[in-house]
Amino acid sequence: MVTDDVFAVIAEATRRDILVSLRKGDKAVGELVQELEASQPTISKHLKVLREADLVSMRAQGQKRYYALNPKPLAGIASWLQTFDVGGAASEP
Repeated sequence: MVTDDVFAVIAEATRRDILVSLRKGDKAVGELVQELEASQPTISKHLKVLREADLVSMRAQGQKRYYALNPKPLAGIASWLQTFDVGGAASEP
């Protein structure tokens, strides 16, 4: 996926919250609904967008769907941010 597309996907706060939550491990939709205090349709809509962007993967286990973070598409963004020396010692202009 093109870096611009990933930026567009993660521009939405709920999607970023989902990605942060999935950093701790795989979660079922119901767990994300409870943790993020959002409706199931809202979480499912955002998971679909994240899945289409390949930022998350889904596996079925019985009737539950578990989602996992796929950080690879974020590598382009991380690389681009490094050009700004983000997190390094700030230099005076």
